[in-house]
Amino acid sequence: MVQDIRNTRFQCVGAAGAFLFDFPSHEGDYADGGPSGCGVSISGGLKMVEQSGDGLSGDRAKIAGMSLTELRDHYRADLHDDYVAFWKAHGVDMDVGGFMCEMDHDGTLVTTNKSMWYQGRGLWTHTFLYNNFGDEWHLEASRKAVGFMLKFGRDDNGDWVHGLDAQGNVISPPDGIGYTGLFVAEGLMEYARATGESEPMDLAVESFWRACEIYDDQSRQSPQGYVPNSYPGMRLQGFEMVTVVLLSQLVQEVEDPKLQSRLSQAVEVVLEKFWNPEYSLNNEILYHSYDRPHDENEDFIYLGHAIETMWMLLHEAIRAQDQSLFNLAADRLRRHMEVAWDDVYGGFFRAMHVNGALTYDKVLWLQEEVLIGTMILMEHTDWAWPVEWFNRTFHYVQEKFPLKKYGYALWQMGGDRKVSYQPHTSRKGNYHHPRHLMHNLLAIDRMIERNGKPSDLWGSR
Repeated sequence: MVQDIRNTRFQCVGAAGAFLFDFPSHEGDYADGGPSGCGVSISGGLKMVEQSGDGLSGDRAKIAGMSLTELRDHYRADLHDDYVAFWKAHGVDMDVGGFMCEMDHDGTLVTTNKSMWYQGRGLWTHTFLYNNFGDEWHLEASRKAVGFMLKFGRDDNGDWVHGLDAQGNVISPPDGIGYTGLFVAEGLMEYARATGESEPMDLAVESFWRACEIYDDQSRQSPQGYVPNSYPGMRLQGFEMVTVVLLSQLVQEVEDPKLQSRLSQAVEVVLEKFWNPEYSLNNEILYHSYDRPHDENEDFIYLGHAIETMWMLLHEAIRAQDQSLFNLAADRLRRHMEVAWDDVYGGFFRAMHVNGALTYDKVLWLQEEVLIGTMILMEHTDWAWPVEWFNRTFHYVQEKFPLKKYGYALWQMGGDRKVSYQPHTSRKGNYHHPRHLMHNLLAIDRMIERNGKPSDLWGSR
């Protein structure tokens, strides 16, 4: 029997010492701002202030201290002047095809190996760039990447391998869990949107179902380094999360009741199976049967994935015009953000054991998932709390992660609790970071078209 920890104060113990935090009484009861994770409470609290919804006024007159046009210009510079310029110069192999994975701050290659995760993710990023922002270069880079992937990326069974060298020789076999196939499917789908070709879309659907087949194998052995314990056929919130974001896009392109059914299943599983009512948080790991584990995984909360999942559910709710899903996802997004926030040094913790310690590092991708989720809510509601959380997170990210002050483009991908500067790195991301910039830039453009007024899809809450 798991103890109900709600309305209970806990001690978190780590390298930085011990400190206290509270859990709220129940989901959705956040009128006074709720908890803020380890570090006691958010400074000043986050109060739910009713807004008129009449454009940028009151607390919405400025977002992150900027007008919408200023914020748009800021995002444009981050996307085009930094990300795209860096990747054009260092991150795309226009000769052989494909995307580089491991680079230092100045673009120096650490290795020339090519992860298939990066190929699928990079393909999605650059075809999404082409589809939404133009520039034929992105389409050409994507075309060469597809050629590389189709020529070298699958084994004799037709499964996507995990890693290749620069020339396409296999250096690691399929990952044994299906993640690679999901990212490749997302990239091929977006590429098919760009070209109008049927073959990439067909292969995207095929790759998705093969990933599900691998994932549903009860005997599957797929150790994951970020989870405490691994066991055969374990269920991962991360897999269902990627399924939601992939199928939310794919069902708009392919009329297939089976795809829609699998999307509905993923949504239900995330909301009901991975949701732990004892903690009012989402578990990351379940047994193959979707039962909750009785070991270290029982209270293991991968806060980054939970937050990322919730904005994807918001996105799906908008597509499906499902108000109840939208509201529930918003509540749970806020809940995980409040628990994950570090009130001592700022930023969001990546993971935690409810009855133990936190994972103290601060990864950029998690901070950016918060910025996507709160931007969705700012675009479509007149609620105050997403604005306050966006402002807080935006300023934190701008303070801690950009490398311009050290003479480099792009941002540091993570660090310790204080996000101390790392003079060297072995990885640059081609997915989370540009996805955040693109999604939010498109949202800001739509908000400007409405003169700052939220769409307010279903009226004020």
